[in-house]
Amino acid sequence: MSVIIVIPARYASTRYPGKPLVELRGADGQAKSLIRRSWDAAMQVEGVDRVVVATDDDRIADAARGFGAEVVMTSVDCQNGTERCAEALQNIDGDYDIVVNLQGDAPLTPAWFVEDLIAGLRANPQADVATPVLQTDGRALNGFLADRRAGRVGGTTAVFGTDNNALYFSKEVIPYTGKTYADEDETPVFHHVGVYAYRPTALAAYPTWNSGPLEQLEGLEQLRFLERGTPMLCVEVDGKGRQFWELNNPEDVPLIEAMLAEMSQS
Repeated sequence: MSVIIVIPARYASTRYPGKPLVELRGADGQAKSLIRRSWDAAMQVEGVDRVVVATDDDRIADAARGFGAEVVMTSVDCQNGTERCAEALQNIDGDYDIVVNLQGDAPLTPAWFVEDLIAGLRANPQADVATPVLQTDGRALNGFLADRRAGRVGGTTAVFGTDNNALYFSKEVIPYTGKTYADEDETPVFHHVGVYAYRPTALAAYPTWNSGPLEQLEGLEQLRFLERGTPMLCVEVDGKGRQFWELNNPEDVPLIEAMLAEMSQS
């Protein structure tokens, strides 16, 4: 089954304008832009036929082409990364069985997260959309809770049923737990990893639907699928002791740089 990874990236982020071009220093002190680190992460995924950056901004396009990425230009009217992936697929040659949306704000995404996601969708022919979830340890959960106390929007959490289909996603920390966790403790909270795998028919249908109230309230694009009754398979991935964090706010830059140093990642 042929697979394409699309990295949607826009300049005009409401919370963090110009985010794809923000530079992050690795363990060796070398600074690379967020879009470059996201591209590097995508290129490490095995079994992928093509990787493209999808953007509506010439600054991002020029930066991406500068480090050798293939770029497809998309409309400024795309409301989110899923819509941008759908348009990108329309604008390029080739047919693909699975389209992966590797959002350009998660440079710490390990290759095996994406590989396991693709394998999960392949193994479940009844599923049209899949996304990874990662069980949090106390360190990650406490980071989410600290963000909320400070009024910042941090990572997204997910709850799912016994069939592994998503019940809900939220920028609040769900499910509620009043317990205190040490950094190394396992917790009942699952971090939603901002990657999606779609079958092309499901991806093509998405932009034809209006966004619903839950998507608008949470600002989470995947809720459009749930509001329209399209199940989303949650594929649990193993962090293997590696820290994972998205770049959502300027305050996340030093945190991600510290994680890059901790992992000795250049």
